[in-house]
Amino acid sequence: MPKKDGLQVVAELMSGKASKPQIIVMAGYESEYHIRQAMGGGVRGFLDNRAHPQQIREAVCRVAQGERFLPAEIALKLAESVSRPELSKREAEVLKYLARGRSNKEIGRALSISEGTVKHHVKSILSKLNATGRGEAIAIAASRGLIHLV
Repeated sequence: MPKKDGLQVVAELMSGKASKPQIIVMAGYESEYHIRQAMGGGVRGFLDNRAHPQQIREAVCRVAQGERFLPAEIALKLAESVSRPELSKREAEVLKYLARGRSNKEIGRALSISEGTVKHHVKSILSKLNATGRGEAIAIAASRGLIHLV
């Protein structure tokens, strides 16, 4: 979808409707973040684009019966993500600047916070992502879909 991502489409479909649609998302890449966002947004099922026709049929039947459908590998990703501490909104902002190679001073200036506060957020990010440094934190965040490297 060139102008919108799937999460935006789901939000539009779910907003303002008396009867909510039963949505199954098929995606080529299922990051923990996207799975959580989709399921939290009302999606009833989530499949990989490479799903077998039998699995697609099963998902449609189960969702039509009012159930949720997640293949084991996607359910495992979701379960693993729930057990990890989530970044705060501010930490996520700081992380995006880290991924762009910004210094603490530059991040502080951009977010109108002190350099010391940035250092505090960076320390918290490293702890929550179980990373030993900025580079590892960025790699972990990218693999989980928390940031997108361009």
